Amino acid sequence: MLVFATSDKGGTGRSVTSCNLAYRSALRGKNVCYVDYDFGSPTAGAVFGIEVVARGTDAGGLHEYLLGHTPDPHRVNVWDKSERNSIRRRPDTSGDLVLMPGDRGGGEFASSPEIVERCTDLFLRLEEQFDISIVDLSAGRSYAAEIVLGALAAPDMEGVVARWLIHHRWTRQHILAAAGLLDGERGILDIGVQLGHDKRRLRESVRYVRTAVVDPDADDLAGLRAPQVAWLHDCNDSLNKLASREAIGRANTLGDVPLDPVLQWREQILTESDTHTREIANVATVRAFEDLADRLTDDVAWEAL
Repeated sequence: MLVFATSDKGGTGRSVTSCNLAYRSALRGKNVCYVDYDFGSPTAGAVFGIEVVARGTDAGGLHEYLLGHTPDPHRVNVWDKSERNSIRRRPDTSGDLVLMPGDRGGGEFASSPEIVERCTDLFLRLEEQFDISIVDLSAGRSYAAEIVLGALAAPDMEGVVARWLIHHRWTRQHILAAAGLLDGERGILDIGVQLGHDKRRLRESVRYVRTAVVDPDADDLAGLRAPQVAWLHDCNDSLNKLASREAIGRANTLGDVPLDPVLQWREQILTESDTHTREIANVATVRAFEDLADRLTDDVAWEAL
């Protein structure tokens, strides 16, 4: 299965959510590959705690591969190379967790038939080797998205399960931006149809992930004054109505990730050490990642709406 993580705005928590989703899926026994197609800012290595590739690799990463300068992109075993002890203590029941980083100092580059062909070949190899491959795309209407849409339209990709997650914060601006990324001019559907995709099938492969969601009734907001709580409820109701009007309401949403202090201050993998030993992260956030990992492979959650 290929999972494409995207967003129309930066700061949505797309990469940190996707890395945690990869980690939780691997803990469940899945063999997982994280593919850093955020060409302008390939920093997934920092989220996994791998300093040597925190800003990309110098050893022939995804930029070099797609441009035809190396036959195989660099791979990093997250379990072995992470500098966080809580990640290196890999459970016996876990699956593989591999990172394919972008190149240090790389940037966006336009699509071409040769690049699309190399991308297609890479995806086919990932399908053979991994249960789930999460492809983290650059934010916005990027060349990366156009490249993968072209690759997915290739005849050899027929039968490969591809799912899209559009990440957005729970704010008015982010809701509007997320809806536009799918349905707007030069959005996923627009470009996808131009490249040969069936519009209905492509739309059915898309779900939304709400990030940094504040629950007005959460226990940690108990110190707020009554007018503040009432205002939060009004805001939440207004956002739910807007999301429904923009067709990204609850039925189109795979899950919510609550606002978490650790993820606001430091984008990282949340481990059991963070929630139970050090008690710096919220258990509810980890449960949200676990639920997302379960729904990602649950066909019922992806039935036609």
